[in-house]
Amino acid sequence: MPSTPQITQPATLPFIGHLLQGERNTITDVAGVTVGHKTLDDGGVQTGVTVIRPHAGDTFRDKVPAAAVVLNGFGKSVGLVQLAELGVLETPIALTNTFSVGTVGTAQIRQCAAANPETGRALPTVNPLVFECNDGFLNDIQRLAVTEADYLQAFDSASTDFAQGSVGAGRGMSSFQLKGGIGSASRRVSSRDGGLHTVGTLVLANYGRQPQMLLAGHAVGERLAALQAARGIPPSAASNEPEKGSIIIVVATDAPLDARQLRRLALRAGAGLARTGSVFGHGSGDIVLAFSTAYTVPDRVERPMPAVAMLHDGLLDGLFQAAADSTEQAILHALWRATPVTGRDGNHRAALGELLPASSLLSPLA
Repeated sequence: MPSTPQITQPATLPFIGHLLQGERNTITDVAGVTVGHKTLDDGGVQTGVTVIRPHAGDTFRDKVPAAAVVLNGFGKSVGLVQLAELGVLETPIALTNTFSVGTVGTAQIRQCAAANPETGRALPTVNPLVFECNDGFLNDIQRLAVTEADYLQAFDSASTDFAQGSVGAGRGMSSFQLKGGIGSASRRVSSRDGGLHTVGTLVLANYGRQPQMLLAGHAVGERLAALQAARGIPPSAASNEPEKGSIIIVVATDAPLDARQLRRLALRAGAGLARTGSVFGHGSGDIVLAFSTAYTVPDRVERPMPAVAMLHDGLLDGLFQAAADSTEQAILHALWRATPVTGRDGNHRAALGELLPASSLLSPLA
């Protein structure tokens, strides 16, 4: 099997699974995929936008095969109905806070119309695709601070190298009563012809009850609570408070899959989420989107359809493993790379990384 560049993990950060990671260990290890952020950090405004571009072209003209799975539907996303019906996405994937979905969707429509002036006239309407989590604990969500310009800045900044943690849409997010946010990871799987397929995942983590928290298979919630208490960080929620957060998981692959197979791949990301202690609680909006970069679907009937040999279903197990492992790893990265944030009304979230270095919490996992 061809050798794959490795990125050394920090000594205290567990590596999930046994598959090789990609060069960056992010979703952008899938060729063509880029990610950009716009972060708003101003007192009670702690929020932003994150944009995932599946390729460098116009996704309205060259659509990307995709599918979504709703693990729990407590969410306010837009674009899922048409995505489920047609099996393609035709805008970049945008992540933001709950009350900014409309603004970001409008920005996507304007962007498409600017590039394709007959959108909604001689051409079909565009299906904006925006996912959200509620960052209202740290962010004054009622201020509706995100603008259409913020979306465009995130889009324009998209690159193969991008920040993780308390950035973009992840700025105001919380997980397990700690700071959550953006995390990403990738895994590579041997293909039938001796090459490699890549699966990359990006998460917007805003979910989880600390008493249920699992870190690489270890129950750590009680120990984290004790560490926070020892540092004088007051608990922000009672241990019996129900799940009220959300997570958005985006899975990309270069394997040639159709929409049906991508839905199966998306479902396996739920295994990685469950490993961290999530039970997809009543108040949690847990949604997974999967897409393939192996081919695009033309917008007009006059353009030829791609002739692509899809991967056989019997060869999907490695990709399923990669989706589960990269999801769990991405969540770990979101927590580890987050920085502490103080926001609306002085509400504060400590970061996992500031609690662990002085403790032996992860010593059994090293």
